[in-house]
Amino acid sequence: MTFVRLTAIAGALLALCLAPQDVSAQNRKIKVATEGAYAPWNFVNSQGKLEGFELDLGAELCKRAKLDCEFVAQDWDGIMPSLLAKKYDAIMAGMNITPKRMEMINFTAAYAAGPHGFLVLKNSPLAKMPGGEFSLTKDIAGAEKAIEELKPFLKGKVLGVQGSTTNLAWAEKYFKGVAEIREYKTTEQHDLDLSAGRIDAAVDAHSAAKATMESAIGKDMMIAGPAFSGGILGLGVAVGLRKEDNDLKTAFDAAVKSAIADGTIKTLSMKWFKIDMTPKS
Repeated sequence: MTFVRLTAIAGALLALCLAPQDVSAQNRKIKVATEGAYAPWNFVNSQGKLEGFELDLGAELCKRAKLDCEFVAQDWDGIMPSLLAKKYDAIMAGMNITPKRMEMINFTAAYAAGPHGFLVLKNSPLAKMPGGEFSLTKDIAGAEKAIEELKPFLKGKVLGVQGSTTNLAWAEKYFKGVAEIREYKTTEQHDLDLSAGRIDAAVDAHSAAKATMESAIGKDMMIAGPAFSGGILGLGVAVGLRKEDNDLKTAFDAAVKSAIADGTIKTLSMKWFKIDMTPKS
């Protein structure tokens, strides 16, 4: 009987070892990085705490995915290298999906999307640039025609833009040699220079530009010119993850899709942006 029992126990243990392992991310403790300097997406409030759309949404996504999440601040220019170095496990920092970034990291389904353009002073000649909405994904020819029409307005001007962003890639592709393109570490820095007249326009997402306009330094600013989206500007804002963390991607994908489906993302984007930033299918 002893031999039979031992054989049965050994067989059961072998079966457990050979069975598919649970790769669920549930109950996993992770760190989520955000910039903390990109209002209203993410910023540090007057009490020194991280706040914004992505902090609210991140807490909701982690709850749905049954993840124990700690949010940490990380400078934008080191945000992807530090993810790859495993200083944290995910990024929620207004980061757009682009093919170039996808060579390095994975992205979940997009949780927000919106247009980009120019923030200028109200008394600037650039305030008279023609408007319109253009997609560099759905109508490249139309968007590039609108860009050509902007070049006489921007000739010799100084454009401020945050480094290592899709806004910088767009500005350099279409306006290098037309305008001086000045890089900044944060959007807050180029907003300050715009308010002081040291640059002629800031290139930014409309969502961030509107937040600047509502701040103390933005009362004399306005969004001018056309609104652009898609293409080199990205395919929506999403959670950035290491390529090997498939369990986290599965968990976050499901959480994002459910938050879109039940209107949570719309509610949070109306709270923080005053417009619906839910990605359109």
